[in-house]
This record gives sequence, C-alpha cells and structure tokens, in this order.
Amino acid sequence: MSALAEKWKLDRQRYFWMYGEDRSSGRVVLDEATGIWNVYGHVEAVQVANNPHIFSSDTGRLIPERREFDEGSITQLDPPRHTALRKLITHAFTPRAIDELEPRVHAIVGDLLDKVADRKSFDLIAELAYPLPITVIAELLGIPASDHALLNGWVDKMMSITSEFSLGERDESVGNEVEFAMEQVRHITDYLREHVRDRCSAPRDDLLTRLVEAEVDGERLTENEVANFANVMLVAGHVTTTLLISSTVLCLDAHPDIDRTVRQQRGLVPGLLEESLRYLSPIASMVRVTNAPAEVGGVTIGADQMVGVWISTANRDPRVFSDPHTFDPTREHNPHLAFGRGVHFCIGAALARREGRIAMNALFDRFPDLRCDPDNPPAFMTNPNLNGVARLPVVVG
Repeated sequence: MSALAEKWKLDRQRYFWMYGEDRSSGRVVLDEATGIWNVYGHVEAVQVANNPHIFSSDTGRLIPERREFDEGSITQLDPPRHTALRKLITHAFTPRAIDELEPRVHAIVGDLLDKVADRKSFDLIAELAYPLPITVIAELLGIPASDHALLNGWVDKMMSITSEFSLGERDESVGNEVEFAMEQVRHITDYLREHVRDRCSAPRDDLLTRLVEAEVDGERLTENEVANFANVMLVAGHVTTTLLISSTVLCLDAHPDIDRTVRQQRGLVPGLLEESLRYLSPIASMVRVTNAPAEVGGVTIGADQMVGVWISTANRDPRVFSDPHTFDPTREHNPHLAFGRGVHFCIGAALARREGRIAMNALFDRFPDLRCDPDNPPAFMTNPNLNGVARLPVVVG
C-alpha cells in the first residue's frame, strides 16, 4: 500500500466527513450547533452560486471580525461593485495574457526543479507546488522576490486554523484561532499598503500600479481597497494551484496504473488535472448570506442566514457524476465546481490550469519514477475549508 493510501486509511473519518459520507441525511441541512445551513448537493450548490442577488457574498455583516478586510475584497462583494472591480484585472488573465506568461512559468518551474535535481527526496510543496504560483502572482502584482518568504510565513499561519466557523457561541480556543488568523491578514494588508503608497509616488509596470491608478464610477480606489484587493489576489491566486499540483501527485501515487498511462499519453494531462480538481477539490467550501428567504433543495432558508456550500461534497454528487468516488482522468462529463460558478467563478482558473499542466509535464519529464515517500507520509492540512496537504515528501529514482 502506498504512503498516501495508508494515510487515507488512517484519515478515513476526516475524508468521509469532508465528502459527505456521513452527511447523506439531506442535501440542505441546518447545523444547529453552528447556525449555518449546509448545502451538499451539486444542483443546489449551482443554484446558490448563480443567484448572487439572493445569496450574497457580503458575509461580513454576520462575521464582524472580517469587516476591516471587506473594503475592496472582491470575494466579499456583489454586483454591480463586484463586476466593476473584477473588470480591473481581467486583462491580466485573458488567454493572450496567459500565453504570454507561459515562458515565464516554464522558466520558474525549471529553476525550481533544478534545485532538487540531485536529490533523492524532497518536499513537493516547499520546492515546487507553493513557490511556483506565489512567484507568478507576486510578479504580476510587482512584489519583490526577496519578500516571498515573508508572505509565505503569514499565509501559512493564516491557513493553519483547525476550527470550523460557527455563528454560535465560541469557546476561548476558537476565538483565539480566529483572532490569530485575522492578525496574519493584517500583516499582509499592512505590507501591501506600503506598496500601494509607493506606487502612488513611483508608478511601475505592474498590476498593483494599475489598481492604484484605476477608477471605478469616476473615483480612484482607496488605499484599503487596493490593499485588500491585492491580498485576495495573492492568497487566492496561489492556494488553488498549490493544492492542485500536490493533490494530483497524491492521486497518481494512489493510482500507479493511471500514473503510467498518463506519463505515456500526455494528452491526458488536462483531464487528469480536471479530475484532480473534482476528486480532491482544493477549496472545500464557500459561504454566502441570504438577502431574502429562498427555497433550496426543497428546504426554505430564511433571510439573513449563513449558507455554507460544500464544493468537495457537491463534486461527488452521484446525480451528476458517475462512480463519483472513483478517480478517472478520462471522465467525459466533469462539471466540477472547484473554481466556483457564476459571477465569482475564479478569474485565475485558466492560469491555474496552465501552471498545473506545465508543472506536471515537467515532473514527468524530470522524474520517471516519482512517488510519495513511504517512510515520511504527507501532512494533511488542518484548515476545514481547504482540502489537501501542507507537506508532501516524495522520493525519486
């Protein structure tokens, strides 16, 4: 049994929880303990995502700790403000822009893998899956490479929380975790705010300068709006890709026959990545707040209610996916929700796919025999809203 398969066996309860094996009592269920309506079905998840006028992204009105970071945070806004801000960065993620980025992505991947070329083992997260996407997005924003490690530390701490969010009364440990996470966000936004001020006096050819100089409805964005906007881009812009690359390697380790096939038939790589996104969805859930009463899955949810949409479970819905618990890169019908749906569909999805394709092909080319280290199992993430590993030791040769 591979290291991953053994780890999955040990973590069976956690993964069943995440994928809804013990949530089969209903597709829309109120969690009395947390006060959150959980949506598990694919059809129901799409309904929520496609109706922002009813299911609002402005969750800050029920989560006061987040309010200071909501100004300019594209993930917390609804149309028309969301639409206007999103247009500010669409040019950076057009097909042409991504084609132009591809040589740089190849170069970054090559440099990263050169550093581990002579090693018999290394941590795939630390050496490739993490530094690749954060380098790409940081370069787009105009953040110096010398500060990547600093940002890395704050992001890692922010993602290390273990408690599931609750609208109910929290014990002291949960409150401390929430405050610790918010403290890391403050570090990042304070850092970005300094760069915003710098761009005001010394513009550069980067995305941060374009945000500083942009106007929405005839007005410039505030300093906080630009910093919060950039923060979302920085964090969201690398987390999904990091988990996509590492989870794809995990899945191949657990399915060596598929690993051999894909290595021989590289045309299967795009399908491999899509199935990895479905099978081990990087973002486990998203949250919305109801603006008005709504019926979802035959259940009526009142106004001003928190709704948790479980992407990881929706992507295993047997009504939509045949043999949903089978990992199949040749799956023909795969409308997964890993990048969301509707107005908040991940603007960097195409970039994440391109980075994943380049990274996986490079790994196949460089390491004909790459597998999880049987003596050093992966460390799974503790954040209940993220799905994947924080550390992935691999061996080669």
